[in-house]
Amino acid sequence: MKINRAVLNEIIAQAKNELPDESCGYLLANAEGIIDENCPMTNIDHSPEHFSFDPKEQFAAIKHSRQTGKKLVANWHSHPSSPSRPSVEDIKLAYDSTITYFILSLATEEPVFNGFHIENGSVEKLVVEVVD
Repeated sequence: MKINRAVLNEIIAQAKNELPDESCGYLLANAEGIIDENCPMTNIDHSPEHFSFDPKEQFAAIKHSRQTGKKLVANWHSHPSSPSRPSVEDIKLAYDSTITYFILSLATEEPVFNGFHIENGSVEKLVVEVVD
């Protein structure tokens, strides 16, 4: 999975701005399969331990994806004080096995961004390549 460096920087900035709460969003990929757009979402739970998307923003992101011809390939959320790996709750709530689940950890000085394929409770860490 490839992600544009500017998009990753945008995700990190959003997550830092929304501390101490978890932040979240959808990620869109271009025709080459490179993630080149973040659709920021509001964490309507306003919690440092879990998140829920705003349904109106979800529908707007899907509409935007269709209008631009980009594919919604992933969602992401931050872990303000825990590692970049799915929690038990993250695994339980991973209903769509066709997308990638990214987690950004801000628990250390240097942010850690990992992608995962989650299906039927099984978690596989993916290789994430940051491109310019």
